[in-house]
Amino acid sequence: MKSTKLFGLIAAVALIATPALSASRDIYPDPAQARTDLAAALKTAAATHKRVIIDFGGNWCGDCHVLDIYFHNAQNAPILESNYVLVHVNVGHYDANLDLAQRYGIPLEKGVPALVVLSDTGKVLLSQKNGEFEKMGHMEPNSVTSFLVQWKPTKPGCSVMVVTC
Repeated sequence: MKSTKLFGLIAAVALIATPALSASRDIYPDPAQARTDLAAALKTAAATHKRVIIDFGGNWCGDCHVLDIYFHNAQNAPILESNYVLVHVNVGHYDANLDLAQRYGIPLEKGVPALVVLSDTGKVLLSQKNGEFEKMGHMEPNSVTSFLVQWKPTKPGCSVMVVTC
């Protein structure tokens, strides 16, 4: 009986510690890299016919780390990798890359993470306007799955409404 309680306590501590370990790594590069990273992503997207996801956020942002964990979990990673080029744009403490956020229609006052989806030609397809993922820590991974499936490019010859292409 005591070993069961001890195991439960160890499992609970492991679950609490795992996000903290993930959140300790830097996801968002130096803010000065944003334009270079974005240009490289657009070039890759054009060559591979993928879409670009621009993820505006900061390394201090817990919800940004949760989004990154959800992007790379077993369910979402294959969708992300086969359909998108992901670019992390560091907004500092809302004092960096503000012009890029404005250019892509991101109202940073609504919070981060905030996402933009671009076509392979760089056309804005979606710009989150209402802090949709700002409370990512309270959302389920399937909300990211739905987002990725909704905005992935359609394959030639496939209807937009067909999800299985």
